[in-house]
Amino acid sequence: ISERWTNLQCVCVCVFSLELKFCGFFVSEREGLTVKMKMKMKVLLLLGCCCGLVCAGQNRSDPRDQRLFPVLSINYDYVQMPFEVSLWILLASLMKLGFHLLPVLSGVVPESCLLIVVGLLVGGLIRVMGKNPPVLDSQLFFLCLLPPIILDAGYFLPIRPFTENAGTILTFAVLGTLWNVFFMGAVLYGACRLEAGRLASVDLLSCLLFGSIVSAVDPVAVLAVFEEIHINELLHILVFGESLLNDAVTVVLYHLFEEFAHAGEVTVGDVFLGVVCFFVVALGGVMVGGVYGVLAAFTSRFTSHTRVIEPLFVFLYSYMAYLSAEVFHLSGIMALIACGVVMRPYVEANISHKSYTTIKYFLKMWSSVSETLIFIFLGVSTVAGPHAWNWTFVSITIVLCLLSRVLGVVGLTYIINKYRMVKLSGKDQFIVAYGGLRGAIAFSLAFLLSSDDFPMKDMFLTAIITVIFFTVFVQGMTIRPLVELLAVKKKKKTKCSINEEIHTQFLEHLLAGIEGVCGHYGHHHWRHKLDRFNKRYIRRCLIGGERSQEPQLVSFYNKMELKQALMLLESNSSANLSTGDTAAAP
Repeated sequence: ISERWTNLQCVCVCVFSLELKFCGFFVSEREGLTVKMKMKMKVLLLLGCCCGLVCAGQNRSDPRDQRLFPVLSINYDYVQMPFEVSLWILLASLMKLGFHLLPVLSGVVPESCLLIVVGLLVGGLIRVMGKNPPVLDSQLFFLCLLPPIILDAGYFLPIRPFTENAGTILTFAVLGTLWNVFFMGAVLYGACRLEAGRLASVDLLSCLLFGSIVSAVDPVAVLAVFEEIHINELLHILVFGESLLNDAVTVVLYHLFEEFAHAGEVTVGDVFLGVVCFFVVALGGVMVGGVYGVLAAFTSRFTSHTRVIEPLFVFLYSYMAYLSAEVFHLSGIMALIACGVVMRPYVEANISHKSYTTIKYFLKMWSSVSETLIFIFLGVSTVAGPHAWNWTFVSITIVLCLLSRVLGVVGLTYIINKYRMVKLSGKDQFIVAYGGLRGAIAFSLAFLLSSDDFPMKDMFLTAIITVIFFTVFVQGMTIRPLVELLAVKKKKKTKCSINEEIHTQFLEHLLAGIEGVCGHYGHHHWRHKLDRFNKRYIRRCLIGGERSQEPQLVSFYNKMELKQALMLLESNSSANLSTGDTAAAP
């Protein structure tokens, strides 16, 4: 390039020299001034070319500097990772936006189904281009994508419905999961023995491990479907609460069976230690989350002069609770739920209204983007493979998922209804059984399996992907028409009032007093004791200023007033925007 540039400069010097000579001979007196100006410019150009020749000669003499100054260069490797992450998030957001802009599509197909289809298309396109599609990495899922969804669910968990149905939720989550795992594991092992052939190498421990994976009801899939059909509050809290606690149980059983597989031989002592480990992992996660929740509430007491960092403490303490639980192999899901439930009433009493709005909308946005990315990555990972298809194993797995779920819900409900004031009807039992959707948690647990310890990993992964697609597409798409057909009660939009709150508190005190007189200490009695302890000691330590001694009715009135003010502000702003659009229209 430098030699061509030098030759070009030499040609320019010759042309300019000849032109200057011709101009000197043929210039007339009338054009003298104009031509002289042109000659001056050409002399300057000649000097520039000469300087270029000198520089070119220097460049030729110095071999270390042979290239021109780079005006434009490309360095994609420097920004590859953040650029691709931003593209994935942008794709997820655009898909979510487009889904809600098409009411005909959103009324028939759940959002999760559409996102999985988009993931399949993206993965197929990447495969056609000759590249390997990215797989939903388990570390990315458990450390980055799952925590925002669990935190959003735990922080905004309706405490009163959850505590009123805590016994039913725990029964479904613990006993129901144990039933599903051992029933599916035993029946699958028997089917593998009868089938023989390729399935003969599947032992009992592998079947139990597979049963623990496929029994994981995914809260992401449940939230995505149940929020669209607007099911009533009782069924929503039962299915969603069970899915939250069910994940903690399945993860504990998964690690337990995995350790047994590494050991090779299981004794009675190992079984006893496994049961102890089960309670240690679950209760330890709750304790870790409670400690971080108290720390977050106590820290928010001193943020009155630095309001801008109040939301940051909520997010950091929650994520630290999750990571700290995972460090000690405790339940990070339980830690996040406990942290959100413990800190919310005290944090909201200390922080400003702007910080409250920031926490609310940022959590909703964060969890929504994570949920969208999970379903898209699930579709892309399906294309990535590897797969090992076995018709017998896949068919038996799907049938057992439905059968074990129905038998478990019906059997446990028969026992639960003997102790419930509000009985669960047959329609309620059907929705609870039909709403057990599987999702990315089961896929990630299967993807974590070691191929050395479990040679049938590819077959397990293929069967779990099939179950996920069956539950999300078939059950997710048919649950809305079934709710309409069975005339299941839907969620009613009611406005809270001071009158309703007064009567609710009056009834709670009355029931607690009746239990005390009768000598039957039920959950109303213990709730009353806990409320008194909270008002006397905990609120004074964790809430700063005069709000620590504020009556409950006054606090409820302030929250209701703030909510109405925000709604009025939003309605006024939308009305002003519509008025402005109407005035601007021709």
